[in-house]
Amino acid sequence: MKELYLIKDLARKTGYSTNTIKFYLREKLIEEFARSPYTNFRIFDEDCISRLLKIRAFRKEGIALEEIRDLLNKEKIQISL
Repeated sequence: MKELYLIKDLARKTGYSTNTIKFYLREKLIEEFARSPYTNFRIFDEDCISRLLKIRAFRKEGIALEEIRDLLNKEKIQISL
């Protein structure tokens, strides 16, 4: 069974602030897994943690967000094939 996380859990596990995670959501670099039916909180899975860590590595290399989005989307397409 997949482990699920709230934004605050992602922040703790990745070292990103909750505001940065929300920014990456708006920029479509990450996606929520689901919404809580009771609180409407965003819920994320382990794949999101992996993507956030990849984003950090790409940013350390100086790669722009547009290029990171392209790289992550290409990877997503290859995994689903």
